[in-house]
Amino acid sequence: MEHTPSTAHATSASPFHVDNTLEYKLWRSSKLADYPIDINGLIVPIVDPYQLSELEKQQLLSHCRKTNFAIYRFLSPKIQVDKFVLQALTAQLGLHHLDHNLGADEDGVTALQVSPALGTQEYIPYTNHPLNWHTDGYYNSPECQVHAFLIHCVHPALKGGENQLYDHELAYIKLRDINPEYVDALMLPDVMTIPANQEGTLLIRAAQTGPVFSIAPQGHLHMRYTARTRHIQWKSHPKVTAAIQTLMSILTQDMVFRYCLSANEGIICNNILHNRSGFTDSLNPQQKRLLYRMRFYDRIKMD
Repeated sequence: MEHTPSTAHATSASPFHVDNTLEYKLWRSSKLADYPIDINGLIVPIVDPYQLSELEKQQLLSHCRKTNFAIYRFLSPKIQVDKFVLQALTAQLGLHHLDHNLGADEDGVTALQVSPALGTQEYIPYTNHPLNWHTDGYYNSPECQVHAFLIHCVHPALKGGENQLYDHELAYIKLRDINPEYVDALMLPDVMTIPANQEGTLLIRAAQTGPVFSIAPQGHLHMRYTARTRHIQWKSHPKVTAAIQTLMSILTQDMVFRYCLSANEGIICNNILHNRSGFTDSLNPQQKRLLYRMRFYDRIKMD
C-alpha cells in the first residue's frame, strides 16, 4: 500500500497555516467552545464491540471531533477480549491500515507488558519505567506516519500506570497564541531528527528527520514529538529552542487529562500527546499488566 506523506506546508486556506489569521480565529473559537474539562464525560460504554450501536459510534466520534480522543468501556465481562475484537472495533471507525512496528506481532498488534529482553535495549514501553510526553511513531518515516492509535487494557498494573492525555491541537493553539513564530519553527522540515536505531552493524531503522507540526494532505493537523532528551537531535536555532521550552512548559502547567485504564477499557485517539507514569506489577504471572496497542496510518473517520 502507498501512503501519502504529511507535509509541513499546505495551502494557505488551512487554519493551521500561520499566515491565515482569519481562518485560524474561526477554527480556534469553535475548537475551544465548550471544551470538556472532566474526563469522565469522555467515557463511552459499549455493549457489543463487534457491532457498535449508532449511539455508541456517534458518542465516540463526537468526543474525537472535539478532543481527538475518547475512552471506551466494554460493559459485559463475558466479552473475550482478543485482537479480533479490537480489530472489529477500530474498523467501524475507519481504521484499517496498521503500523507493523518493532515489537508488534505479525498482525500489527503489540502486546505491551514488561519484557526484560526488550527492556535491556531501552524500549521503555516494555518496562515499568515512566514514559515521557510523546506522540506514537515519532521515529517513523514520512510516508508511514501514525495518525491514530488504540490502547486497550487487559490487566492493569497493581499500582500506577496512569496516563496523562493532551490534545495536540490544544498544544498548537497555546504555542501559536504565545508566539506564531514558535509554530513556524516547529514546522521546519528539519527541526527534529531521531538518529538511526542500530545494534552493532545491524541497522534496525534509519535516521528520521522531519517537522513537529505538519498539515496532512487531508487538511488535519499532525504532530510528531517526543520529550525524550536522549538520542534526539533538535535543530540548533534560538526560536526552535524557545518553542521546545514553551511546549514543555505548556505540558507541565496546562490542564491535562489523567486516567488510569481498568480492565476492559481503552483509549482511541488521533495520536494525541500522552505519557504514562511508572507502575508496580502484580506478583501473580496471570495478573501482570497487559495492554494491547494498535497504531494506524489512518485517522479516525469523523463523518
